[in-house]
Amino acid sequence: MNPSLSFNTTLIRSARAIQPNVHFGYPPGVSLTDFVTDDMKALIHPHWSKFPPVNPMWHYLLGTIYIFLGVVSLCGNGIVISLFTKTKGLRSTANMFVVNLAFSDFCMMISQFPMFVHNSFNGGIWLFGPAACELYACLGSIFGATSICTMAVIAYDRYNVIVKGMAGTKMTSKRAATLIACCWIYATWWSITPYFGFGRYIPEGILDSCSFDYLTRDEQTKAFVLCLFIFLYCIPLVFITYCYYFIVKTIFDHEKTLRDQAKKMNVTSLRSNADSNAASAEIKIAKVALCNIALWAAMWTPYAAIVLKGLLGDQSTITPLVTILPALIAKSASICNPVVYAISHPKFRLALQEKYPWFCINEPVKSDNESICSTKTGASSSSTTESS
Repeated sequence: MNPSLSFNTTLIRSARAIQPNVHFGYPPGVSLTDFVTDDMKALIHPHWSKFPPVNPMWHYLLGTIYIFLGVVSLCGNGIVISLFTKTKGLRSTANMFVVNLAFSDFCMMISQFPMFVHNSFNGGIWLFGPAACELYACLGSIFGATSICTMAVIAYDRYNVIVKGMAGTKMTSKRAATLIACCWIYATWWSITPYFGFGRYIPEGILDSCSFDYLTRDEQTKAFVLCLFIFLYCIPLVFITYCYYFIVKTIFDHEKTLRDQAKKMNVTSLRSNADSNAASAEIKIAKVALCNIALWAAMWTPYAAIVLKGLLGDQSTITPLVTILPALIAKSASICNPVVYAISHPKFRLALQEKYPWFCINEPVKSDNESICSTKTGASSSSTTESS
């Protein structure tokens, strides 16, 4: 055990004996950074020394939550990858993006949660050294940014199919693979710049995880963080919102056109029963699109706000818990894709029902005619659900 850590532990135990009325059992003047190992002290930002240690309960609670998130994410994304690669009916060009999204989410969680959980249940400090801290933060950035870029590409693909229609550029396997490669290159480029002196990775929050430095206010750090905020948050969010706005608008305009034509012909509807089912599904698509945009923003906006406040606002309100909870929410985005996809994609549910019957999914098998009539709807549903 580190000598300084052992000394602090002894100090705390002695304080409990002679000062029963101390905060969480820690004597006055003890700082959160007092428990950091010697090799990590150079990476700790002075901001965190202003705060006392958090209640140890938080380390165990967050570790337990992360175990749950890790298991759900790894199992869910693993099933998505397995089904889309093994099921012929799901092996489409558009679904290449879904597999990439599931893969990046899978990698995000497998690279993050084991270390975080280990630290949470072993004193609540980073125990793997500076190099591992930087690698942990870098990998989290690469996989998180790749997921965000992939969601933007999925939105573009669905916009191209639904809004542009026949005028849109055909998405070939080669084109899809190129876009996927661009997502990884773009994310990796922004994530490795701290290794070349542009920005840096440091421990954050309760100091059992690492991320990029958004507290130092020199010009270089400000430039780095603002670049990440603009290119990995603002631009993807605006682009995704733009695409889904026109997807929903196209669906509702199409429905309005059919209603107007039916009115002119003095009929109730121009649709057959299968077409009516497709119409109701299109309304569902619109609702799912709006929910997915809201979900995406809800997952990433709290952490983006903390980062921006740390860079430009009042840092005194950025406490360890105020930082770590939004970071945990952002990383939990990796569980949303498999959960929402399984609920909203009929073909996925059918494949899940066939391959894993113990999930107890009862998805009705559509007739060939109904499947043909609902092809456009299925594509739309795939678009909005995949973006989650």
